Amino acid sequence: MDYPSALAFLDRHVNLEATAGRVHGLSLEAMRRLVATMGDPHHDLRAIHLTGTNGKGSTAAITASLLRALGLRVGTYNSPHVDTVRERLAIDGEMIDEQSFGELVGDLAGYAEHHAATFGAPASYFELLTAAALLWFANEAVDVAVVEVGMLGRFDATNVLESEVAVVTNIGRDHTDGVGDWRRAIAGEKAGIIRAGRPLVLGEIAIDVRDLFLAEAPEPLYERDQHFGVLSARPAVGGQVLDLFGPHGRYDEAFLRLHGDHQADNAAAALAAVESFVGASLGDEVVEEGLGTVQLPGRLEVTASRPLVVLDGAHNQDAARALAVAVPNVFPEGAGRRILVLGALGPKEPEEVLEELAALMPDLVVTCTAPSPRAVPADRLAALMGARGFDVEPVADAVEAVRRAVALADDDDLVLVTGSFYVLSAARQALAEAP
Repeated sequence: MDYPSALAFLDRHVNLEATAGRVHGLSLEAMRRLVATMGDPHHDLRAIHLTGTNGKGSTAAITASLLRALGLRVGTYNSPHVDTVRERLAIDGEMIDEQSFGELVGDLAGYAEHHAATFGAPASYFELLTAAALLWFANEAVDVAVVEVGMLGRFDATNVLESEVAVVTNIGRDHTDGVGDWRRAIAGEKAGIIRAGRPLVLGEIAIDVRDLFLAEAPEPLYERDQHFGVLSARPAVGGQVLDLFGPHGRYDEAFLRLHGDHQADNAAAALAAVESFVGASLGDEVVEEGLGTVQLPGRLEVTASRPLVVLDGAHNQDAARALAVAVPNVFPEGAGRRILVLGALGPKEPEEVLEELAALMPDLVVTCTAPSPRAVPADRLAALMGARGFDVEPVADAVEAVRRAVALADDDDLVLVTGSFYVLSAARQALAEAP
């Protein structure tokens, strides 16, 4: 199967990615049957499994970079993608190429068709992608797979894994209606990736949900600020300098090639995850290489200068709050203006995200309709930001919105593209086509 045929095959399957796999009946049985049809390739994998409302993608990227610095062959599976679905599957930091992706999905198609014929229901888009990743990693004999949950955890398609280390970064309100004791409900689902008798790296330290993680019987349990954490963080050119500690060691003056206090916390969690995996200290050289070479598109990513264009997929309240705190520290106010390009997804109203982004005090907000069926219309976003007293210009098409913002910006202005990862792809297209 060639690459276009592979994309067409995947697109024929219902995309339940808003709920990260099959939700009807809240069961992993369909995914278990699919991988069983394939010969259970995940049984050949050693894995670190990550979940959390925010930070799991960053923590996964840092974890993989540290593992590569140890000399291991590392597969990574994450979501969502920004520019191409191939971004989700990578080995040693290199995403799968088009030919290999086509061949992989071609192999998968036979298994998927047999599964559908046998059990009477086709797999979902996310289940197929997850199965493809597990098959690829097994075929390529990676030393370890770093796998990011799509949503929640217990019934996520990735949870067929019997991971050696589980990581829970935090608990937030994304993907919930906020009704009732939502924190415990979300925490209980995320705790579902824990395997009894195996390590858990827990970034969520709130006492009101701690018992839910303990109920899964992890051993040992490593908690942030007790067994791992950030001792100090100092801004530096291109990132920050950290003093970190993990379950097995302390590391001073480590340069992290990412901005923001939240990324320092993610680095500490990644450090704890890798130390848990190997059962030992990593050594200063490994930490220096792993943190210093990590690459993470779409998180305070500088893509152009004069004007300065920064991309960040702050898609929920916690991520928007972290962005609003980080921007003034990383890009201090000067003579230039702040221009915000904003797109967001539903079905929830985006007021909480907008309230956090309002703290940036943008001089102009260019709203757009993100390229997704769940997008909040540009006019709706414009009305919400206008009601907060900001100058607003709605431009429906995301690519045109970025072009408009850059055209309006002076050389010393900051153009910040945010609100949804789907808008970031449009920003890259606009910048690539700029004269």
